[in-house]
Parts: sequence; structure tokens; C-alpha cells
Amino acid sequence: MNLCVLGAQWGDEGKGKIVDLLTPHFPLVARYQGGHNAGHTVYVGGRKFVLHLIPSGILHAGVICLIGNGVVVDPHALFAEVDELKALGIDITGRLLVSDKAHLILPYHRELDILSEARRGERKIGTTSRGIGPAYEDKIGRRGIRVGDLADTSPDGPFVSAVRENVEARNRLVGNNEMKWADVVADLRTMWVRLQPLVADVSLYVNQAMAAGKRVMFEGAQGTLLDIDHGTYPFVTSSNGTAGGACTGLGVGPRAVHAVLGVTKAYTTRVGEGPLPTELLDATGERLRESGNEFGASTGRPRRCGWYDAVAVRYAARVNGLDALALTKLDVLDGFSEVKICTAYRCGSETLTEMPSDLAKLAACVPIYETMPGWDRPTMGVTKFGDLPEGARNYIKRLEQVSGVPAAIISTGSERDHTIVRDDSVAAAWLK
Repeated sequence: MNLCVLGAQWGDEGKGKIVDLLTPHFPLVARYQGGHNAGHTVYVGGRKFVLHLIPSGILHAGVICLIGNGVVVDPHALFAEVDELKALGIDITGRLLVSDKAHLILPYHRELDILSEARRGERKIGTTSRGIGPAYEDKIGRRGIRVGDLADTSPDGPFVSAVRENVEARNRLVGNNEMKWADVVADLRTMWVRLQPLVADVSLYVNQAMAAGKRVMFEGAQGTLLDIDHGTYPFVTSSNGTAGGACTGLGVGPRAVHAVLGVTKAYTTRVGEGPLPTELLDATGERLRESGNEFGASTGRPRRCGWYDAVAVRYAARVNGLDALALTKLDVLDGFSEVKICTAYRCGSETLTEMPSDLAKLAACVPIYETMPGWDRPTMGVTKFGDLPEGARNYIKRLEQVSGVPAAIISTGSERDHTIVRDDSVAAAWLK
């Protein structure tokens, strides 16, 4: 059985830990979208690993990790991550493959990202300014440079011509000729020496693996509400982080995805601009931020925090076909005298139980809350559902009811073993 693991909120839900937890049961882990704007943090034995491009499965010996065609790859960022893993004792030899169809993030993409964000002024998106969006723009505009293009070693072939045209276009747009296309080509030639052994037809590789009976875990980045089609556009990322992206981003058919697990926090966070109906701009929001260490793994930016938004998670369940939830950071709510759940929105005279697609309408929405008693006994490190405080158990049961999806996995801390896998859940079957 193949499993797709993705974010059911605005990203930063803790997907890295969940993928790491499940990896021993999947010999292949395949990332299908995004770039190094993702930040998956995993704690193992007290050691912190932050992954941006490489799937979290890389921390398990023998597991093959794949970067699909739907990912945009900055080769410098990729090898910085590889080198950091090696320094931490993680051997990736023979375990990392990059699609020859994945598009590259090049120096001019980073410049154009910063320039575009600056020009937006008050309408800025809040990007990581790492060139992700412009790289996807070039992909859609059919002027992108793909990993496999680097194999063209001719001095005036299609690869060199494409780089030259793109750099010259950058120079015209920026208004100076400081960037030299020959320098970009020379740098990529150098990177190709190291990249070439990792390059493969990932679609063929993963399909052959499935045909041989191997299980695959498809790993998404960002979150459903940041999906380019289904998120809070235009305050979104530039790719499809929803379940459909696994098919297009890896070259597999829809029937290859047997189950979908949505990762969600026990509350709500968001980085960057855009509406966040349950955002708390008070001491409670600050407490969530500090207790949950809510600062971006990629950027260090403080995350906006609020109570659990069941309207958003119901939406994620619909567009992804979620089979179950992995609920993370339950322990952050320890000690609250009461906890709240947004079950609907009020917009003017309307009561909305589904997320509106109109951004202005969403921004005007006020959350309608249910209030429940909190719990005093700590949940950190609890590994059995029955050992949780009664208030925490009731809270989870209510989240399941209002979200319409069972919580099969519950994270009670940052370490691998700070996790509950409910015996009566679909997740228990995935781990057999």
C-alpha cells in the first residue's frame, strides 16, 4: 500500500516527523513538489535535523529517497543539505535520486523573486525569496532549465542558448548587465559533475519499484491552503501540495495513491501574508508561539498562531480525500484552562461552514468558536491514547467530529517515540 503524506493547513504542520515515523514501513520516500522553501524538522535521539529538499526518509538507513519532477531544485541548496547530513553521520550514498525532469533554480530566479516581492509593496505575498516562484514561472513559460539539460556539454547547444537568453532577459528587467551568462553556465557545469550520479528517470524508477511490490510514501511540502490551485490565492506557493500533485510531480497514475494522511496541528499557524481567520493577536497567540517554538525552519520567521480551524481542515479533507489525520503538537496546549475550536465562520449576516474561495470574503470572516475545558496533566511523551488526560481525549474526539476525519496518529512531543498510533485506526494497518 502506498501512502501520500501532506499538510492539511497552511504548512509547518510537522510533516517531517510523521514521514520519519512511518518511513521504516516504506522502502521508498518520494518528494513531489516545492523547493527548498520547505522546512521539515525531525528530532532523533535529541539531535535536530532540518531538511528542505531531501525527503525525511533519508534519516533511515537503506531507504531510497526520490526528488520528483514536480520539485524545483537549487543545486547549491541541495548539496549544502547533503554535506550537512554527511557531517551529522547520515550516509546518502546510493540512496538519493533526482528526476532529470526537475527544473532548476538559478541565480537570476532568486534576484527576480526579491524584485517581484519588493514591487508588490503592501500586497506582498511573504515568499522566502529563494527563487521558487520565478523558477516555476519559467517552467510554465517553457523557458526553464531542467536537471537533464545539464548533460548537454556542447559550447553552443540548447542548454547554453537557454541560459544565455534567460540571463539576458534578467539583465533587461533589472536594468544592468552585472550577471554574465557564461558565469552561470560555468557554475552549472561544475555542479553537474556532482549532480550527474544522482540523476535518474524518477517516474520510471518509482513505477518499476511499485510493480516489484515495493511500498512508496509520497511526501508533500507546504500545505493544502498554500496550494497554487486550492489555497488562499494569491497568498500561496507556486506548486500543488495537494494529493493530486503526487501524480503530476512524480509521474505516477492516480491509482498509485492508495491512502492519504493529512498532517495538522492541534491549533493553527501560518507564515507569510494572507487571511488567517483564527489568528490570535494577543497573549494567547504569543503563548502558542513560544510554547510551540513557532518559528519557520527555513526562514526563522515567527509564525502567526490561532485556535484550530475545523473549516480549513474540512476543506483539506475534501480536496485531498483524506483517510486520516496525524495530529501534532498536542502538548503545546497543556496547561490551558480552556481550548477553542473554530467550527464555522461568520461573514456579515452569513454563517459559513465551508471555506469561501473569495479571498476578500475569507479575510472578512470571523470565527465561530466552541469552547472546551483544557487539561492540567501533561501530554508530552504519552504513547497510548487511553493515558491522555480526559480533557485532551475529549478535545481530540471533538476535532474528529468537526473535521470529519479520524485522528489516527497523535504527536505528543518532538521525538520519534513521543507518538500515539491508535490501535483501531487505519494507521495501524499501514504500519504492518
